[in-house]
Amino acid sequence: MLADKDRIFTNVYGFQPWNLKAAQKRGDWDDTRALMALGQDQIIEIIKESGLRGRGGAGFPTGMKWSFMPKESKDGRPNFLVINADESEPGSCKDREIIRHDPHKLIEGALIAGFAMRARAAYIYIRGEFIREAETLFAAVQEAYDAGLLGKNAAGSGYDFDVFVHRGAGAYICGEETALLESLEGKKGQPRLKPPFPAGAGLYGCPTTVNNVESIAVTPTILRRGAAWFKGFGRENNHGTKLFQISGHVNKPCVVEEAMSIPFRELIDRHAGGIRGGWDNLLAVIPGGSSVPLVPAAQIMDAPMDFDGLRALGSGLGTAAVIVMDKSTDIVRAISRISYFYKHESCGQCTPCREGTGWMWRVMERLREGNAEIGEIDTLLDVTKQIEGHTICALGDAAAWPIQGLIRHFRPELERRIIEKQGDQLEAAE
Repeated sequence: MLADKDRIFTNVYGFQPWNLKAAQKRGDWDDTRALMALGQDQIIEIIKESGLRGRGGAGFPTGMKWSFMPKESKDGRPNFLVINADESEPGSCKDREIIRHDPHKLIEGALIAGFAMRARAAYIYIRGEFIREAETLFAAVQEAYDAGLLGKNAAGSGYDFDVFVHRGAGAYICGEETALLESLEGKKGQPRLKPPFPAGAGLYGCPTTVNNVESIAVTPTILRRGAAWFKGFGRENNHGTKLFQISGHVNKPCVVEEAMSIPFRELIDRHAGGIRGGWDNLLAVIPGGSSVPLVPAAQIMDAPMDFDGLRALGSGLGTAAVIVMDKSTDIVRAISRISYFYKHESCGQCTPCREGTGWMWRVMERLREGNAEIGEIDTLLDVTKQIEGHTICALGDAAAWPIQGLIRHFRPELERRIIEKQGDQLEAAE
């Protein structure tokens, strides 16, 4: 269990004010200049050493991502840091809590990470529906400017750095890093072909790194406490603390900071008050937001909640948005509803995703009613394989994986519905 003294986000529930004065009491902006005095390359080395992996879903090593940025401009183009606060993954709500209650952690992190990557400015792209959160963020950034922590000679470090907050318009696809960059530039939010990668040509054609809110917000604390401290949590290759968002059929849904690799059962019992109706009532869990495949109860009970532990179960940690489903859940309806979400949010740029998401949802609706042939289950699985990996961004994969998980683990339930429906039709005909 994570001790209180080891928590990075000490105001995640908003018991204290979010403002600068309260944030400084919690240890934010404490001699930031000294952290920057470590030097740009040294900061990146410490982040590499800490084992921090991106907290936005893919889990790419953060320090390595930072090191891809050019150290000097050959043609006068500036570097940029872009922070992805477009938290649109169903089940995810951690970045929202950071921005709402602890925005100065993010802003200080933006300065330090931006400095390490030799960035001229940071752009925070915040989801359109986060209205109050955006207001808080605008106000917090203004506070930092007024206190001399941003702008010219930021925090007295001799480094000039600006932070801009940009509001999105509520499109899920803008959470994909290159679609986010397109949207920031005022264009339609559609993913770009890679290469070129953002580190070579990102925002306005300049070298850019896109990071998740949580990845940036933990940076100052790692530098203050040391890489070894952060690395002390979790299993090999899965280090640090993590915000878990637990929703669904638990007694106390919550957002909680815990050590990586905590067993699922311990996470739920300790923080979410256990499963509604007891552990025997657990049916399945979506462990990382709606885009990762579900895991049946028996497999997830004692699974370590980290990148590798959940990958071994054919799923993923994603954003650590843990959606718990008990035996009252109509599992086919739940996955069909997720299919509808991806159909609605597809940007339409790639044919497999544009055509496939609608097709999959329509088949899922027929399976939900049992209004299909058993052979169609395999056809549906085959189509998910044709979509997965054949699109510019990962939305095609995100639409395919929940259905693959359903077929892999709950095929008998799909077959039962079809057989029952056929039996009813036979009876009616007689």
